[in-house]
Amino acid sequence: MTLKKSEADPRVIRTRRLLQDAFASLIQEKDFELITVRDIAERATVNRATFYAHFVDKFEILEVRLMESFMTIMNPRINGHEVLNEETIKSIFLGICEFHKSLNTICKRRSTSLVPVFEIQIKEKIQTILLSFIDKDKMLSNSNAQFLINTASIMLSWGMYGAAYTWNKEGCLISAESFVKQSLPLVMKGAKELLG
Repeated sequence: MTLKKSEADPRVIRTRRLLQDAFASLIQEKDFELITVRDIAERATVNRATFYAHFVDKFEILEVRLMESFMTIMNPRINGHEVLNEETIKSIFLGICEFHKSLNTICKRRSTSLVPVFEIQIKEKIQTILLSFIDKDKMLSNSNAQFLINTASIMLSWGMYGAAYTWNKEGCLISAESFVKQSLPLVMKGAKELLG
């Protein structure tokens, strides 16, 4: 990000919100590939230089929008959980499903080329969330434990993400709750190392 002024400055917050709102309305109207920085700036009633003072490019504003949406969904689901257990994993998995379903409204004209833009960041965020529930002493006990926990968290985050992606892509034929309930036994077998 190229922001130079304090992010706490109300003017900065207001301008960033204007730009994000402009982008949000444009993504409803046309494909991401067709949206330009000029389009976003004009919709926000600012100049392009102002856009570049806040965001590097349209990919960054997309990433910010998607990550904010993801965490808005995820925070209430993980709030109150203190350890990684089946209930925590179920809450995270449901949040991932909800996020994928919300993409249908965030990007009405969603194209498959958007998926690679944010997929890795979301998977890494899921992994970070999973690891935040792991006892740090267990992580540091030895290098093999650290390797196994890290690998298990990667597999679990990517597996839940991929399953939720496919569930959404296939039209959410069953509710997220039913999907997670049916999938959770498979997920839990893969999570054994994390739960230790």
